[in-house]
Amino acid sequence: MKILSTLTFLSLLLFLPKTDQKPLFNGKDLTGWHMDVPDLDNKTSTKKPFIVRDGMLVSLGEPRGHLITDAVYKNFQLEVEYRFPGAPGNCGVLVHASTPRALYDMFPKSIEVQMEHGNAGDFWCIIEDIEVENMEAKRGPKAEWGITEGKGRRIENLTTNSEKQLGEWNKMIIRCKADSIKVWVNGDLVNEGFNCSAQEGHIALQAEGAEVIFKQVALTQL
Repeated sequence: MKILSTLTFLSLLLFLPKTDQKPLFNGKDLTGWHMDVPDLDNKTSTKKPFIVRDGMLVSLGEPRGHLITDAVYKNFQLEVEYRFPGAPGNCGVLVHASTPRALYDMFPKSIEVQMEHGNAGDFWCIIEDIEVENMEAKRGPKAEWGITEGKGRRIENLTTNSEKQLGEWNKMIIRCKADSIKVWVNGDLVNEGFNCSAQEGHIALQAEGAEVIFKQVALTQL
């Protein structure tokens, strides 16, 4: 019988079902979440961009904004299953979110884990920062790095072709432990950061132009 390597064994443990996993979405309504959508400030009749449909959480993409957990989380693993049902587009999961509308009067202070089709697993620094190995290869020239408007805030992921075909379900796992963030997409390690400037905060989902369906949003405390 072939003996699994320690690394393989630990990788399998990561994806085993966890009895202490807590659903953040109850399948019925948006209890435990609140919206921050600038277009709703003075137009209460505007259609809200986050709804529940057929027991799933849906980001309609417009008007743009965020669905944010009421609770603050630290040292956790988040599992998200999602798909783009129509045209490919943009969305993201924000971790360690705090000050609302800190960037472009829209995005809360946070680290974004990108879900945009074709770029899932990129980091975007939103008034918070994080480091990765080979920073200049992944973030561009050091002189352009920054965490505010007009700066080099994108840190590219490690892989290509980790996403499923458009319309199929993807599974993203985000593990935040102390000042590190690791991201897997469909079992592939797609990004790994350290020295994050934040270690706790809210979790947010984006409405950023494209409809996205979430089948699961669940959290395990580490």
